[in-house]
Amino acid sequence: MSEKTPKTMGQQFGRRSWAEPWKIKMVEPIHMISREQREQAMVEAGFNTFLLRSDDVYIDLLTDSGTSAMSDRQWAGMMLGDEAYAGSRNFYHLVEAIQTYYGYKHIVPTHQGRGAEHLISQAVIKKGQYVPGNMYFTTTRLHQELAGGTFVDVIVDAAHDPTSLRKFKGNIDLDKLGALIERVGADQIAYVSLAGTVNMAGGQPVSMENARQLRELCDKHGILIYLDATRMVENCFFIQEREEGYAHVPIAAILKEFCGYTDGAWMSAKKDNLVNIGGWLAVNQEEVFDAARNMVVIYEGLHTYGGMAGRDMEALAIGITESVDDDHVRTRVNQVRYLGGLLTSWNVPIVQPVGGHAVFLDAKRMYPHLTQDQFPAQTLAAELYIDSGVRSMERGNVSAGRDPNTGNNRYPALELTRLTIPRRVYTQAHMDVVAESVKTVYDNRANASGLKMVYEPKYLRFFQARFERL
Repeated sequence: MSEKTPKTMGQQFGRRSWAEPWKIKMVEPIHMISREQREQAMVEAGFNTFLLRSDDVYIDLLTDSGTSAMSDRQWAGMMLGDEAYAGSRNFYHLVEAIQTYYGYKHIVPTHQGRGAEHLISQAVIKKGQYVPGNMYFTTTRLHQELAGGTFVDVIVDAAHDPTSLRKFKGNIDLDKLGALIERVGADQIAYVSLAGTVNMAGGQPVSMENARQLRELCDKHGILIYLDATRMVENCFFIQEREEGYAHVPIAAILKEFCGYTDGAWMSAKKDNLVNIGGWLAVNQEEVFDAARNMVVIYEGLHTYGGMAGRDMEALAIGITESVDDDHVRTRVNQVRYLGGLLTSWNVPIVQPVGGHAVFLDAKRMYPHLTQDQFPAQTLAAELYIDSGVRSMERGNVSAGRDPNTGNNRYPALELTRLTIPRRVYTQAHMDVVAESVKTVYDNRANASGLKMVYEPKYLRFFQARFERL
C-alpha cells in the first residue's frame, strides 16, 4: 500500500471517522424479547419505563446515572479498598482528587447526589427563602422545597424553546435574577442554584462569561452560588468548543476556572465521575462545611465515608481523573451527537443544539394531537420500548409534578423524552438501532392515543407512577 493510499481513501469516501479512546475487554450479553413480550411487560410496568425489569430491556437509555462502564484502573482500585469505619485512606484519595480538579476546600462524601442535595439544602436554606436557578431539576427542587425554600426559574428564555440554536441555552438571565433580588431582598435569597449542562433543558451548557458575570452580581449582594456539577465536565467541553479564548485550554483547566466562580458544589458521581454509586458535597465556607459534616453522620454515614465503601471511594477518585481527559469527553459528546445527527437528518423533532449526555425527543411536536394531560412524553417512551426494547424516560408533565401550594399539575414548556447515553457502554451500531426505532415510532405517530395516570406517588411521581392507555 502506498503512502498516499489513506489520503486517497479519505477523499474517495468523503469522511474520516472517529473511534472510542478505549478497547473492550469484558462484555455483558443482552437480548431482545419478542414484541408480544414487550407489550406485556409495558402493561405490567404501568407504561412507566422505570418499572420495567432490566432483563426485559435491549438497549437501556433510561439514564446515564450509575450506568457507565468503569475502567480497568477503577476495577483494580476496587481491590485497594480500605474498609475502616473511620479515616479510610480512600477517603483522603477522594478528597485530593476533588480538590485537584474542582478546587473546593472542604469535602463531604455522600452515597449519591441526592444525599448531597439534601445536605446543602438543609444547611443553607431558611424557611421562606427563595432559591433562583437555571431551570429546575426534579430531586434538587424537591430538597429545596422540603427545606422550606421556593425555587424560582431564572434561566434564559431560549432554554424553553427546543428549536433555538443559542450556543449557551443554560445561562442564567441576570436581569431576571436582578429583578428577583430587588423584589424580595438579597437576604431572602438562600443561594443561586447553578447547574452545568442543564438537564431539563436538553443538556444545554452555561458559558464561562455567564458564570463570571453571575459571580460579580452575587458578590455585589452577598449571595452564595452553589453548582450542580453532575455533568460539568461536558459543560466544559462546550465552553472549549464554543467560547472565545478556550479552544486550546484543556478540559481540566476549564473545569477548575468555572468552579472558581462558585462557593461550592454537589455531585452525583454516578454521571461525569464514571462510577456506579457515590456522590459528594464540596464547599469553601467553614460554617457550611461544619453543618453538612454534622448532618452527614445522621443521614449518610461517618464524615469519612458518607454512605460509600472504601472501594467505592477509590474507584471514584480514579474516575475523577479519567473524566477530565479531553479525548474521553470529546468521544462521549460525539456519540450523543451521532445519534442526534441521524434523527435530525430524518426530520425527527429533537431539542437543538444536541446536548452533552442525551438526545431529547420533542414529544409536543411529535404528538401535536395529544394534550399534556395525556402525557405525550410518557407515551413516546412507552411506544419506543414496545417497538424495539429501547428504554428511555419522560421529562415533561410527569417529571414536573404538582405545585406544592395549589396541588395543580405544573405544565412545563418542554415535553421531552430523553435518550440518555451511558458512558463507555454502547457502540455506534447501538445508536443506529436506537435511531431507526425512533424513526419508526415517529412515522407511526398519528396512531398514538396517549395515557392516563392511575397511580400517583406523593413525591417524584415519575419514578413510580402508573398509567393506562386512553
